[in-house]
Amino acid sequence: MTGESQKNSERLDVPEQLAYSQDHVWMDTSSSPAVLGVTEYAAEQLGDLVFLDLPEMGTHVDAGDEIVELESSKAVEPLVCPVAGTITHVNRAASDDPAVINSDPYGEGWILKMELDDDQPELLSAQEYAKIIDAQ
Repeated sequence: MTGESQKNSERLDVPEQLAYSQDHVWMDTSSSPAVLGVTEYAAEQLGDLVFLDLPEMGTHVDAGDEIVELESSKAVEPLVCPVAGTITHVNRAASDDPAVINSDPYGEGWILKMELDDDQPELLSAQEYAKIIDAQ
Protein backbone atom coordinates (compact mmCIF):
# COMPACT_ATOMS: atom_id res chain seq x y z
CA MET A 1 0.00 0.00 0.00
CA THR A 2 1.21 3.50 -0.67
CA GLY A 3 1.32 6.05 2.11
CA GLU A 4 1.82 3.61 4.98
CA SER A 5 5.31 4.94 5.56
CA GLN A 6 3.97 8.45 6.04
CA LYS A 7 4.21 9.57 9.66
CA ASN A 8 0.94 9.89 11.59
CA SER A 9 1.86 13.43 12.60
CA GLU A 10 2.20 14.40 8.93
CA ARG A 11 -1.14 12.84 8.00
CA LEU A 12 -3.16 13.84 11.07
CA ASP A 13 -3.85 17.24 12.58
CA VAL A 14 -1.87 18.02 15.77
CA PRO A 15 -2.67 21.69 16.51
CA GLU A 16 0.34 23.56 17.91
CA GLN A 17 -1.66 25.66 20.40
CA LEU A 18 -3.00 22.64 22.30
CA ALA A 19 -1.46 20.43 24.99
CA TYR A 20 -1.71 16.64 24.93
CA SER A 21 -1.64 13.55 27.11
CA GLN A 22 -0.09 10.20 26.27
CA ASP A 23 -3.65 8.84 26.37
CA HIS A 24 -4.57 10.89 23.25
CA VAL A 25 -6.48 13.64 25.03
CA TRP A 26 -6.01 17.26 23.96
CA MET A 27 -6.50 20.27 26.18
CA ASP A 28 -6.77 23.97 25.49
CA THR A 29 -5.53 25.57 28.69
CA SER A 30 -5.35 29.07 27.20
CA SER A 31 -8.81 29.92 28.53
CA SER A 32 -10.71 29.24 31.70
CA PRO A 33 -12.38 26.82 31.90
CA ALA A 34 -9.96 24.58 29.98
CA VAL A 35 -11.42 22.61 27.05
CA LEU A 36 -10.77 18.89 26.68
CA GLY A 37 -11.36 16.38 23.88
CA VAL A 38 -9.86 13.37 22.11
CA THR A 39 -7.24 13.79 19.42
CA GLU A 40 -7.79 13.11 15.75
CA TYR A 41 -5.48 10.09 16.13
CA ALA A 42 -7.69 8.64 18.91
CA ALA A 43 -10.88 9.31 16.94
CA GLU A 44 -9.40 7.55 13.91
CA GLN A 45 -8.27 4.56 15.98
CA LEU A 46 -11.71 4.22 17.59
CA GLY A 47 -13.63 4.37 14.33
CA ASP A 48 -17.13 5.80 14.01
CA LEU A 49 -18.29 6.89 17.45
CA VAL A 50 -21.86 5.88 18.25
CA PHE A 51 -22.22 6.67 21.97
CA LEU A 52 -20.67 9.06 24.47
CA ASP A 53 -21.31 8.73 28.22
CA LEU A 54 -20.62 12.16 29.74
CA PRO A 55 -19.97 12.88 33.42
CA GLU A 56 -22.15 15.19 35.49
CA MET A 57 -21.28 18.88 35.63
CA GLY A 58 -19.80 19.80 39.01
CA THR A 59 -17.97 16.47 39.30
CA HIS A 60 -14.42 16.75 40.65
CA VAL A 61 -11.94 14.43 38.93
CA ASP A 62 -8.32 13.53 39.56
CA ALA A 63 -5.63 13.00 36.96
CA GLY A 64 -5.86 9.40 35.77
CA ASP A 65 -9.62 9.08 36.37
CA GLU A 66 -11.69 7.49 33.60
CA ILE A 67 -14.27 10.22 33.08
CA VAL A 68 -15.99 9.54 29.74
CA GLU A 69 -16.88 6.32 27.98
CA LEU A 70 -16.49 6.41 24.21
CA GLU A 71 -18.28 3.68 22.28
CA SER A 72 -17.53 3.11 18.62
CA SER A 73 -18.16 0.54 15.96
CA LYS A 74 -14.80 -1.02 16.96
CA ALA A 75 -14.52 -0.73 20.75
CA VAL A 76 -15.56 0.84 24.02
CA GLU A 77 -12.75 2.97 25.43
CA PRO A 78 -12.51 5.22 28.48
CA LEU A 79 -11.25 8.76 28.21
CA VAL A 80 -8.59 9.15 30.90
CA CYS A 81 -8.43 12.66 32.32
CA PRO A 82 -4.85 13.98 32.31
CA VAL A 83 -5.49 16.65 34.96
CA ALA A 84 -7.37 17.27 38.18
CA GLY A 85 -10.25 19.70 38.31
CA THR A 86 -13.99 20.27 38.33
CA ILE A 87 -16.14 19.69 35.25
CA THR A 88 -18.04 22.86 34.42
CA HIS A 89 -19.53 22.09 30.98
CA VAL A 90 -20.24 18.99 28.89
CA ASN A 91 -20.84 18.96 25.15
CA ARG A 92 -24.42 17.70 24.89
CA ALA A 93 -24.32 18.20 21.09
CA ALA A 94 -21.46 15.68 20.89
CA SER A 95 -23.41 13.31 23.13
CA ASP A 96 -26.45 13.61 20.83
CA ASP A 97 -24.29 13.12 17.70
CA PRO A 98 -20.93 11.51 18.59
CA ALA A 99 -19.90 11.52 14.91
CA VAL A 100 -18.95 15.20 15.38
CA ILE A 101 -15.93 13.97 17.37
CA ASN A 102 -14.76 12.02 14.31
CA SER A 103 -15.40 14.88 11.90
CA ASP A 104 -14.19 17.83 14.02
CA PRO A 105 -12.27 16.58 17.10
CA TYR A 106 -10.60 19.95 17.83
CA GLY A 107 -13.65 22.11 17.21
CA GLU A 108 -17.32 21.17 17.59
CA GLY A 109 -16.22 17.74 18.87
CA TRP A 110 -14.85 18.99 22.20
CA ILE A 111 -16.07 16.82 25.08
CA LEU A 112 -15.97 18.88 28.27
CA LYS A 113 -14.68 21.98 29.99
CA MET A 114 -13.18 22.08 33.44
CA GLU A 115 -11.67 24.39 36.03
CA LEU A 116 -8.20 23.03 36.69
CA ASP A 117 -6.81 22.50 40.19
CA ASP A 118 -3.30 23.24 38.85
CA ASP A 119 -2.81 26.12 36.43
CA GLN A 120 0.36 24.47 35.06
CA PRO A 121 -0.61 20.84 34.38
CA GLU A 122 2.09 18.48 33.09
CA LEU A 123 1.08 17.87 29.50
CA LEU A 124 2.90 17.27 26.23
CA SER A 125 3.57 19.84 23.53
CA ALA A 126 2.34 19.21 19.99
CA GLN A 127 5.86 18.16 19.00
CA GLU A 128 6.14 15.69 21.91
CA TYR A 129 2.71 14.24 21.13
CA ALA A 130 3.56 13.91 17.42
CA LYS A 131 6.56 11.72 18.36
CA ILE A 132 4.25 9.43 20.35
CA ILE A 133 1.77 8.89 17.54
CA ASP A 134 4.58 8.44 15.01
CA ALA A 135 5.94 5.60 17.16
CA GLN A 136 2.56 3.78 17.13
